Amino acid sequence: MLSEKEVRSLASAAKEIRILSLEMIGHAGKGHLGGALSIADVLALLYFKRAKIDPKDPKWEGRDRIVLSKGHAGTALYAALSLRGFFPREVCYTLNQNGTSLPSHVDMRKVPGVDMTAGSLAQGFSAAVGMALAGKLDKKDYKVYAIVGDGESQEGQIWEAAMLAGNRKLSNLIAFTDNNGMQIDGTTDEINSLEPLDQKWAAFNWHVIKVDGHDIAEIDRALDEAETVKDKPVMILLKTVKGKGVSFAEGKVSSHSMTYGVAEAEAEAARIRKEDE
Repeated sequence: MLSEKEVRSLASAAKEIRILSLEMIGHAGKGHLGGALSIADVLALLYFKRAKIDPKDPKWEGRDRIVLSKGHAGTALYAALSLRGFFPREVCYTLNQNGTSLPSHVDMRKVPGVDMTAGSLAQGFSAAVGMALAGKLDKKDYKVYAIVGDGESQEGQIWEAAMLAGNRKLSNLIAFTDNNGMQIDGTTDEINSLEPLDQKWAAFNWHVIKVDGHDIAEIDRALDEAETVKDKPVMILLKTVKGKGVSFAEGKVSSHSMTYGVAEAEAEAARIRKEDE
């Protein structure tokens, strides 16, 4: 269980992930903001507390693997990696520019700490299942954490991989669904409803936990519960808000991909920081 001090520290890390994501896209001029902001809390918890990683040795064989299958939300992952010490903060401001090492969709060949290239929806999740299966076969003790989107979960490949993971009882696999209820063309319910999402995952032989995706202590308790599951993979359904924390993006379908500049980003970042004063 996290102490109050740890919760405050991790909430601060999540806020910095949001601010840096906001700034990165402001420098690029356009990017996938909404779905990056909605996963800041779970990324803060994984990278700053739960996951076994080493910024000085990104390819350490014993590390836990973290796969962002919804790879278009790469700004949040880059922000977390930078804040954790995998590469300097100033690199973040080259997002999507000529010669950058940070493309809009995550790329394991270019970015220290990225465990799987993603962007073609559902392919990252399949790779995460493969990593977990390899770990079981090789009798390794690393865990695989995977983050998928709810819009992404309309892809058939998600459910093919889910079926394999359930059948193979990959208890070393803990996945999260960023259930913010929105995708590029509207709400998930309007496009192709996923409900009842918890029952769907349970039917594929997964242990399912539903939490507030912005409550770090609640997510941490869900991970404690996941640690006790020995015969199934675990899916943690994160109820989140797209664009969380940014006034011009929060709760808006339009935040999926937004156009704005450095001045707007700096003004909003100042407003967010002032909230704690």
